[in-house]
Amino acid sequence: MTHSCESCGMPIETGRYCAYCVDETGVLQDFDTRFGRMVDWQLRERGGERAAAEAATLAYMATLPAWKDHPRVKAGLA
Repeated sequence: MTHSCESCGMPIETGRYCAYCVDETGVLQDFDTRFGRMVDWQLRERGGERAAAEAATLAYMATLPAWKDHPRVKAGLA
């Protein structure tokens, strides 16, 4: 049975976070690292302007348990 990574939403089988969202010791990456990588992914996959990708990423992160209460996410949605 699979569930979703609490940091990015990717399907995973075990744990709270996928291998892309943790560092080499298994600890969740810091917000800036994860945000930057998610924005870069969106730009590669969908193209568009960086500002739009950042806004969309913040909106998406607001739906994820790992980030929904993070101050940068809340500020970005205000």
